[in-house]
Amino acid sequence: MEVVDVFGTVAVAAMALCYALEEHSDRFILLFAVACLASSGYAVAIRSWPFATVELLWAGVALRRWIRATRPSP
Repeated sequence: MEVVDVFGTVAVAAMALCYALEEHSDRFILLFAVACLASSGYAVAIRSWPFATVELLWAGVALRRWIRATRPSP
């Protein structure tokens, strides 16, 4: 297994783990966004442009959710 494959495996595993733990802390939402960015970077490295685009979009959605979750309620 090449280094890029290990990186991709860790990134996707981190996504799954953080997604499963999101209800426990807002930090997991932010970590999910970071893992999505890592997964998108992996997709760029293997030249899988559709996967890279979708993961980048998921990172944006997760970041928006994190901002909303951490915003003080009026």
